[in-house]
Amino acid sequence: MIRRGREHLVRTREQLAQEMGMAMGTFRNKRPYAAEGFPAPISSEGARVLLWDGEQTAAYLERGEVQALPAPGAEDLLDRQEAAAEVGVSPRSWDGYKSDPRLAPHMVMVCGVEHWPRRSVRAFRDGRPGKQAATGRPKGKANAVPRGELQARVAALLDADPAITIAGVCAALGVAYATAQRALSELRSERIAVLLAAQPSLTADQAAVRLGYPAAVRRRARGGAGTPNHERRERHA
Repeated sequence: MIRRGREHLVRTREQLAQEMGMAMGTFRNKRPYAAEGFPAPISSEGARVLLWDGEQTAAYLERGEVQALPAPGAEDLLDRQEAAAEVGVSPRSWDGYKSDPRLAPHMVMVCGVEHWPRRSVRAFRDGRPGKQAATGRPKGKANAVPRGELQARVAALLDADPAITIAGVCAALGVAYATAQRALSELRSERIAVLLAAQPSLTADQAAVRLGYPAAVRRRARGGAGTPNHERRERHA
């Protein structure tokens, strides 16, 4: 996602190669952006066009530092995958929604990539026919998301909005409150653990702040930030 007011800082592969003084062919072959410690793309995982925050990349190239981005907000710009996750649909379904008159006027092109303000996406989501404020699935009704897909779907929502609430996950995915709570807690704890492993000088609280987690959930997320879930699974495999 592109944080509010930072559209002018967005860099593509081509712009990044130019700023690094590399020919595009060399840049493609060496893939310097894949080096450990290089700022992560601000485009969503799996995006066809990779984008970076130019202020972050400049600081890294000049001083080897990765500056924290501003906290997520309602005016951030979401790409196709992020907008779809915010609404709780597949990117292909989003392709059908984006021409809706409630969304089309708000679409912004940044470096040739379509984006929408989070506020507009949420307004569309909450205004869809039959949409109700969700506090969880009705009693006796199965979760709308298959168990095998739950972590990936919640992870996409968390990528789009690190401060997303349990109720927000329930509304987007149609899962039970306890299911959403458990998935969010596990993912946040795992991400804190991964960041701590990469940057041991951080405290758990600093890692939670850097990841954009709201104060209300930091203690719970910190408490579970031990060994990442994928490592625990491997140990017990």
